Amino acid sequence: MTVDAIGLDVPVVAAPMAGGATTPQLVAAVNAAGGLGFLAAGYRTAAAVAEQIGATRELTDRPFGLNLFVPAAPGDPAAVAAYRERLRPEAERYGVDLPTAIAPDRDDWDAKIELLLADPVPLVSYTFGLPSPAEAEALRAAGITQVGTVTTPAEARAAAEAGMDLLTVQGPEAGGHRATHRAGAAPGEVPLPDLLAEVRAEVALPLIAAGGIADAAGLAAVLRAGAVAAQLGTAFLRCTESGASPAHQGALVDERFTETAVTRTFTGRPARGLRNAFIDRYEPYAPTAYPEVHHLTQPLRAAAAGRGDLGAMHLWAGTGHRLARTGPAADVVRAFAAGTR
Repeated sequence: MTVDAIGLDVPVVAAPMAGGATTPQLVAAVNAAGGLGFLAAGYRTAAAVAEQIGATRELTDRPFGLNLFVPAAPGDPAAVAAYRERLRPEAERYGVDLPTAIAPDRDDWDAKIELLLADPVPLVSYTFGLPSPAEAEALRAAGITQVGTVTTPAEARAAAEAGMDLLTVQGPEAGGHRATHRAGAAPGEVPLPDLLAEVRAEVALPLIAAGGIADAAGLAAVLRAGAVAAQLGTAFLRCTESGASPAHQGALVDERFTETAVTRTFTGRPARGLRNAFIDRYEPYAPTAYPEVHHLTQPLRAAAAGRGDLGAMHLWAGTGHRLARTGPAADVVRAFAAGTR
């Protein structure tokens, strides 16, 4: 499969950033500049995803993708309850209640699969695992190109065996959630260029590189390493079309934040964000329980965001966050592409 076959004039893919950062406007802007935009279905109902797909189709006639969160096995209720008690002082400080019961949550997975079978989009990518063989075959029959997100050679082999058409290889430098197929897996630390080489040695599929790519030189480096394109997330967070909050956007270049950290404190899955006081206080106690911890901390995160409290917000960011620029997303795509020509 070539870059042309997936609708790319320039080798730039906009990462699907769940939680509101990715918007139909961002997808359309990246598409207009010759890249490939991805919507984020995570944390949305199937009905809300359908609305996002419809809005995107009104804004672009180029191919675009949709990312799905693969459901995880339930976490340990006792560990979640213990973490809730640990977080009680935070809840009291913000005047919010933490949920005492968290219902099973498969992120409306089945309904999203049915939506895609009834109304296919050109590409679908998966985070946190892979679809079942029957689901992958059904989407393939519907004409959908499927992209597996992997963090290790073993995950890459599994994705190839599952019939994925492409792989997004996510290195440890990436912002937001690490895409490990098991919630409890320790995130790998192999730098992205080396990880690309390891995956290329295992599978023959086209590779999209993701993780810490913050400028044209970074894009050129992963292309030399054998990727067909680079997936950028943090690089688009400060763009005009981004849905990230002003506080989050400003924090990316705030000199008070000197480093990023991989943490389970906010969601129960490892994710990279700007290191702040909340991470420092609670990382030793955060259980491996996704999405239970995500739901548990949601009131705290909402309250912190409402106050603009950067010390308690989840500020997802890759290692190249200081290079994130403002302005139209199309300009970002063009600037990255110019450095590879």
